[in-house]
Amino acid sequence: MLAPARPLASPVAAGGLTGHPANVPAAHAEPGTRRFGLLLICLVASLATQGIAQPGSLQQVAVTALAGASLLLAVRAAQLSPRLVAIAAAVAAIALTITLVRVTVGGVGEGAARAMNGALIALGPPAVVVGVARELRSSGQVRLEAVMGVLSLYMLIGMLFGFVYGAIDRLGDEPFFAGDAPATVAHCLYFSFTTLTTVGYGDLVARGDLGHTLAVFEALIGQIYLVTVVSLIVGNLGRPARQRGSYDGA
Repeated sequence: MLAPARPLASPVAAGGLTGHPANVPAAHAEPGTRRFGLLLICLVASLATQGIAQPGSLQQVAVTALAGASLLLAVRAAQLSPRLVAIAAAVAAIALTITLVRVTVGGVGEGAARAMNGALIALGPPAVVVGVARELRSSGQVRLEAVMGVLSLYMLIGMLFGFVYGAIDRLGDEPFFAGDAPATVAHCLYFSFTTLTTVGYGDLVARGDLGHTLAVFEALIGQIYLVTVVSLIVGNLGRPARQRGSYDGA
């Protein structure tokens, strides 16, 4: 007597309640877990803290804490390996500890502190790029998460240049801004984003050749990024990815 044929296992049964096949990596099976929105909110909070909060010990600790949180949110949104997440957490903890030592005991210059915050921010953009690429590849369409990811990258670039300008002012031999304008955290951030967006109000101007060159690079990055990456992502929001082998008009 013939034994009844076994039914073929469905992808849902093989993948559990999630409905994904068992052989699909987790990073590609659940694109919705990339929460770039949390990163964007953290960056907005950091922007407000640097621009509005009164300069002092509390502001310094808050700025470093938010920079570290931005790094952690970036690597988690990119769904990097647990080892890289642990390294990012350790770097953020070390930076926060150094800031706490600086505001309580001293011994760490403001130029070094701004360079350290800049280094924290600089580690975020590569993670965001990886995360956005994975989001687009796994979801098969441009979703809101990808839009928030590219906007987060834009804000990270502006903050990075702001910290670089402040570090140059404190570590260099002459002030960064012309006309003896103080290079406060708020001023450096303001100058950075007005340069990135090419608004250029003219109330703050870089003094030396290094500052001029960095400002040119930032303006070029800001304009090219907006007219290429951001416009391409936003213009294709919600559109499904074209299947391989398909033709226009098919």
